[in-house]
Amino acid sequence: MDDLRFSTAQHPRPKPTGLAVETTLLHFAIVTWHVDPDALRAQLDARYEPDCVDIDGVGPRALVSAVTFLDHEFRFVLCPWPKSAFGQTNYRAYVTDTKTGEHVAWFFGTCLDSPAVAVPKFAWGLPWHRAHMAFDCDYDDLAGRYRSFAVETRSRFAPARLQLEDSGEAPRELPGFSNLESGLVLLTHPTRGVFFRRDGSVGTYTIWHDRIRPTTARLVRADYPLFEQLGLIRSGDSDGVHSVLVQRSVDFTIYLPPSRAR
Repeated sequence: MDDLRFSTAQHPRPKPTGLAVETTLLHFAIVTWHVDPDALRAQLDARYEPDCVDIDGVGPRALVSAVTFLDHEFRFVLCPWPKSAFGQTNYRAYVTDTKTGEHVAWFFGTCLDSPAVAVPKFAWGLPWHRAHMAFDCDYDDLAGRYRSFAVETRSRFAPARLQLEDSGEAPRELPGFSNLESGLVLLTHPTRGVFFRRDGSVGTYTIWHDRIRPTTARLVRADYPLFEQLGLIRSGDSDGVHSVLVQRSVDFTIYLPPSRAR
């Protein structure tokens, strides 16, 4: 994975049509852990293989992330009004599609703070679940960093608590990657997601966004019981944290509806 480059990972934005969605993600945070590849493999369809990095003193490790943000001005391209706002957390892993060689994100599930979660859940079979989320985030424009960043999620599927301290500094390296760019491409730039549909088959959808330029942060608190239930991390295991990246905002396009993986 040390040859990943934004020059090949980025591509022109496909024209959004149909049910495509445009949104701005505020308070965008990616909290990543390195985990046992076999434990992750047990959660995947056989077509997908964990992407692994060599962590000093630990050996080859797979990577999983909780990605939290506040959707702002979420709107469908065909009907841009009304616009809505709601919190969201995606639980994902980084894997390779063995049939295509493509690096993609495997989604275990999503928490969504909106009654509209019923549409992707029941109409399209997405593993999305209702949640109630509270954001307490204060950004300092002059310092270029968050003064405070905390998010609490109440959900039967995946309750969570996140509190971090933003350094305001761009990352200089990411553990297990020989160069920073490869790590950023893998963690911040997967443009296709795959997941188990509610009927057990594999679904897929694509997104587009420009290059993300995050700052690094330190975890004050990170409670993610879903990853514990999946046997991927242990409660309070700070040694398993790989990286914490945060960005104030990023524009996203999501190409819907999803389809079955071919």
